[in-house]
Amino acid sequence: MCKHFIYLRVNDPFQIILTMMRSRQVTIKDIAKRLGISPSTVSRALKDHPDISYNTRKAVQELAQILGYKPNEVALSLRTSQSKIIGVIVPEIVHHFFSSIISGIEEVANEAGYYVMIFQTNESYKKELVYSQTLISSRIDGLIVSFSKETTDFEHFNTFVKNNIPIVLFDRVTDDLEADKVLSDDVKGAFLITEHLIQQGYRRIAHYGSPDYMNISQSRLKGYKNALEKYNIPFDKDLVFKCDTHEDSIKLTQKIFSEKNHPDAVFAVNDLTATGVIVALRKTGLRVPEDVAVAGYTNALVSKIVDPPLSTVDQHGYEMGQEAARMLLHRLRKRNSETPFETRIVKTNLVIRESTIKNNK
Repeated sequence: MCKHFIYLRVNDPFQIILTMMRSRQVTIKDIAKRLGISPSTVSRALKDHPDISYNTRKAVQELAQILGYKPNEVALSLRTSQSKIIGVIVPEIVHHFFSSIISGIEEVANEAGYYVMIFQTNESYKKELVYSQTLISSRIDGLIVSFSKETTDFEHFNTFVKNNIPIVLFDRVTDDLEADKVLSDDVKGAFLITEHLIQQGYRRIAHYGSPDYMNISQSRLKGYKNALEKYNIPFDKDLVFKCDTHEDSIKLTQKIFSEKNHPDAVFAVNDLTATGVIVALRKTGLRVPEDVAVAGYTNALVSKIVDPPLSTVDQHGYEMGQEAARMLLHRLRKRNSETPFETRIVKTNLVIRESTIKNNK
């Protein structure tokens, strides 16, 4: 057993810092030289190794603190084959939902000692391809991703699987990849908001949705249909439209509501689309909710500040992000195990505001 008794005299610790850190980062060799011991002893003392005497460990750790020593993360990653970096790909950071997801991911990842590298595709499949290759080259430990709206081929993500880099999918998912998944309960959420509209007395409820191939579109349409069925309202395919952006909803709403037999309510797939509906209705002279009710989905910041405030469904993006990060960290700890992939569902809840309250009910 290696025992050292070291008496460290530090008259002016700040002078040591200025001298040793003038042009470079303090290293284990610097500490070893100062104390007259080997670098390997310093390394083990910093890790509180029991083979190193208490006095030596105390002297090494005190000097390391005085000098502001920080481990070299690059060298550490090369030794452990871990970069301590988690990649995140999202469609758009500007959306409150995705920014909330990122905040949740970062909190859990940072607490576990991981950094987060974030890319946004702006709904572009080509950008998603490029960023996937960038993350592979960056030697990330794991990936958390929500696909772009254009993505229908997921082969580029199989590169991660083949390289034993675990993936967690959230919100927009596919069964074509071996991966854990985190979803909000979109069927229940869409059911609740549609049921609320029906209970307020609305019957001709239009639904603005995303492209059919997207799982969120399928789930929210299913919830919408389930509510109509419960209240014996026939499903009318002519009231379902493919429209999921603010700009497109303004154009579509102006067209639909220029006709006589227009809907008396709109349930939109997200809050930005719903705010576009409100803008367009105002231009046509229709009042919300007196003439037409409008409901969204996400509970984004815009839903609280639009006039009138928007009824919506809270997806709890922050909690989804935390859950996605926890799943990925669990997968990293069990990287070589046969742990089955799982799907976790985050509950949604109804948020009622003025845009759907008919006659102040």
